This record gives sequence, structure tokens and C-alpha cells, in this order.
Amino acid sequence: MQYIISILGILVVLFLAWLASSNRKEIKIKPIITMIVIQILLSLLLLNTEFGLIIIKGIASVFNKLLEYANEGVSFVFGGIANEGEAPFFLTVLLPIVFISALIGILQHLKILPFLMKGIGLLLSKVNGMGKLESYNAVASLMVGQSEVFITLKKQLGLISNQRMYTLCASAMSTVSMSIVGAYMTMLEPKYIVTALVLNLFGGFIIASIINPYEVDPNEDLLKIEAHEKQSFFEMLGEYILDGFKVAVIVGAMLIGFIALMAGFNHVFELLFNISFQTILGYIFAPVAFIMGIPFSEAVSAGSIMATKLLTNEFVAMLDLSGGNYHFSERTMGILSVFLVSFANFSSIGIIVGAVKSLDEKQGNSVARFGLKLLYGATLVSILSSIIVSLIL
Repeated sequence: MQYIISILGILVVLFLAWLASSNRKEIKIKPIITMIVIQILLSLLLLNTEFGLIIIKGIASVFNKLLEYANEGVSFVFGGIANEGEAPFFLTVLLPIVFISALIGILQHLKILPFLMKGIGLLLSKVNGMGKLESYNAVASLMVGQSEVFITLKKQLGLISNQRMYTLCASAMSTVSMSIVGAYMTMLEPKYIVTALVLNLFGGFIIASIINPYEVDPNEDLLKIEAHEKQSFFEMLGEYILDGFKVAVIVGAMLIGFIALMAGFNHVFELLFNISFQTILGYIFAPVAFIMGIPFSEAVSAGSIMATKLLTNEFVAMLDLSGGNYHFSERTMGILSVFLVSFANFSSIGIIVGAVKSLDEKQGNSVARFGLKLLYGATLVSILSSIIVSLIL
């Protein structure tokens, strides 16, 4: 029965994307089917094989070691602030972003990341039916972040059509930055995070190619990666360290605001209607949770976490999932974990619009106009990835 629900769920997601399509006649069926098959095979490899387990353990151990190194710096600066036996979220989860951001800067400076992004992007363009620019952008978004990626395309932004711009922004919203993957791994199981990263990469192409199909002229598919101004190693390092700290502080501030607002809404709704705001959202999202393969008995609670992620951000929802008193089954935990690993939420619209507008105002205004459609597509990517995982678990 669960396989029937999962297959039905995939068809529902594809149909919802088709309803929002700007040109249904241009949709290419073969690349979509190919990428769905790739998603299923990759999920099987990562979640159901010994080799996949070795890969997951290897990646998890790398991030665990990085977090250990990061905590050396955090302990030196903030040691003694925490009470004995306590682990403040800001110190243990958010501040390590500073160290990982510095590592990304070093890899960028040594030209290792640009080489990987172009190479993997070129391979992806062979199977996704899209251009090299779209493929590069998806990989770059995963490695450097949803706002930083547009800096690497600064000179090309003014020349990119609205259709291609939608795909670029959808990729940025569907993935997550490697700089915060370590933070996620302190809250969710690494195997689901790694699986989600891979699935969302292909899912972004699948949904974008249905919602926003177009032909790419090979003569216009030029990939010119913007080089940063010549900096010394330590100038670059200082810049990335400060950028990492800004991300940590911004995420911390958003968590304070969103969690406080959610608590306030829950209290008001319980006083007025004897039901929490999150429970109401859970009922609204329960059908979506069900087509993702989550049983009826857990669908309302799962739906409330999904809605929390959409309305606030993935950190708030992950904290709710890992710290709440839900008693979900292992399968439901896996499906929900995969759903949460993306930037598909309302605040990301503002982040992406702001990033593009700071580089090219006209393009920024264009992105703002299709902001809700962008969120719709990115959310479908998260749902599709979760359904693919539900087939395997």
C-alpha cells in the first residue's frame, strides 16, 4: 500500500507542477523520467546499501571533525558562559558556521570549488535537458549558498532571460548551503541530510523543467564565472569569517523572532479556540503529509512541522522535530527530515530578491514578481524528494 501511495504522490506533485507550467507543450518528458529514476537509485544507494552507509558515515565523520575544530575556537572565546552540562544552541550549532564558511573561502581562493562546480555542472547538463548555466548554478548554490551564488554570475545577470532566471532562483531555494550542513547534522540524522542534498539537486531540475520549460540556444549558453577582486589570502579569509558570523547572527535573530511569534500565536489560539495555531496548520498540511507517505495517525503532527518550515524557516522546524514530544516512527522521521532540508520558505524570497537586486536592480524586480511561484516550485521539490525517500524506507 505504501508504494501505491508514494507513486500516486509523485504523480500528484508532477500534476501540480504541470498546472503552474508556463508552456506545457515545451515540457520534455524523457529528462524528467530519467532524473526521477536517478533519484530513486541514489536513494537506494545511500539508504539501503553497505556502500551508501560508508559514504554517509564518511561525510558525517568529516562534519563531526569540522565541528570539533570549530568548537575549539568557540570554547576559547565563550568558554565559561554556559552552565555546567548545558549546550546553548547559538554556541554549539550556529557559531561553527563561522569556521565552515572560512573553509569554503579557502577552497574558493584555491580555485578548487569553481573547478568542482563547473565540472559537476557540465555532467548534470548531459542528463537534465537544460543549459550549462542552470547546471552550474544548481551545484554552486549547494556549495556557496543561495545569495552568494549570484555574485559568481554578476556579469551575466543583465543578459539572462526571465525564464532562465526563474530556474536559477528555484535551484538556489531548493538546495541548502554547505556552510550550514554541519548545523543541520546536530539536529537530524546525517543520512537523511546527505540524501536530501542529492535529491533536491535533481528535484529542482525536474520541477523547474515542468513549471518553466524552454529551449536553450547553445550560442547563448555561455558560462562565465565572475572572479572576485584580487585579494590576499588573509583578506579573503577575514571576509569569509565575517560572512560566516553574519549568517550565524542572522539565523539566531530569526530563530528568536519566529519561535517567539509561534509561541505567541499558539497561546492566543489556545485561549480563543482551545487549539494551537500549529495544530490548525497541521490539519491544513495533513493531506500533503499523507501523499508523502506519512500515515494518517501522524499526518497532522507532521503537517504542523511542514507548515512551520514554510512559514518560518528550516531551523525552527528542525528544532521542533528534534526537540518536540511527537513520537514519530523511524520512517516518518526520515521523510520529514528530507522535507526540511531546503531553503523553501517565505523568508527566502526576500533573501534571493535582495541578493539579485543588489547586483542588478532590473533582474531583482523581475525575481520579485515571480517570488510566490518560486516558493511554490521549491516546496514541490521538497515534497518530491520526501516521496522518493518514502519509496525506499
